[in-house]
Amino acid sequence: MRRRTRRSLVNICFFAIALFLIVYLNRHQPNNKTYAWTTIRYRTTSTTLPKTRGICPGLAGSSKPALVVSRVAADGDSNWLDALANLYHLCVYTADAPADIHKTHLQVPANRGHEAMAYLTFLIDNYADIPAAGAVFVHGARWAWHNDALDYDNAALLIALNVSAALAPSGYHNLRCDWSASMCSSSSAPPQGSLETVLSAMLEPWNARATSDAALPRAFAALFGGDGSAAGLGSIADEYASSKDGGRLLLACLVPSMFYACVPSTSFHAYSIIVPFM
Repeated sequence: MRRRTRRSLVNICFFAIALFLIVYLNRHQPNNKTYAWTTIRYRTTSTTLPKTRGICPGLAGSSKPALVVSRVAADGDSNWLDALANLYHLCVYTADAPADIHKTHLQVPANRGHEAMAYLTFLIDNYADIPAAGAVFVHGARWAWHNDALDYDNAALLIALNVSAALAPSGYHNLRCDWSASMCSSSSAPPQGSLETVLSAMLEPWNARATSDAALPRAFAALFGGDGSAAGLGSIADEYASSKDGGRLLLACLVPSMFYACVPSTSFHAYSIIVPFM
């Protein structure tokens, strides 16, 4: 055997060994912990429930879709919302505003969980009064990457948004289509749980998005039964529109999100998994 050939074979062997070690060391570590998702583990010992403080004034009987805005003072001037008052019934929650125990309107229980807290507060305190026209949930900053406007201008997008047409197919419509989140058609992006996402999760176990995309179908199957194919509905839904009856929001995904979003090491929004259900 020629020296050059022998050297090539040795290099190939070293490369194969190195590749095997990389794949082996980055393999998925099995987690033997199981959780009964259908079991409520926490039960309050309090004899009274918190007072309702997140009511949106005038929402009952409104013919316009509600515009639920989750903001903080750092979002800046909210005057951009004034131009939307003719199109939407405004419900603006400022999470870091001083609490006022004498008021029952547009307050959140605590400033945590990013926009999930305001969204959840609105749904709990106003669900019975959500207009037939539906509701749109957005951030308090005018420019936010959570929408698909070319310049991320929430004001322009909300003015142009045809809420009734958006909600007609399924009662839910996301304002952003992130190609890596598998919420678009399977022909446009790799579906969650596909071979591509599973391999990505194996090779990059530190990648929270890849591992969650790979695990989502199993989570859906555990929650709703079936084969988990409904996971294609998962989305980066920080801003979205929903009807009351045709596309109810899965509150169970908003509640835990308020805790995940507070973990400093979390580089993505865990509460992005919001799905409609009948």
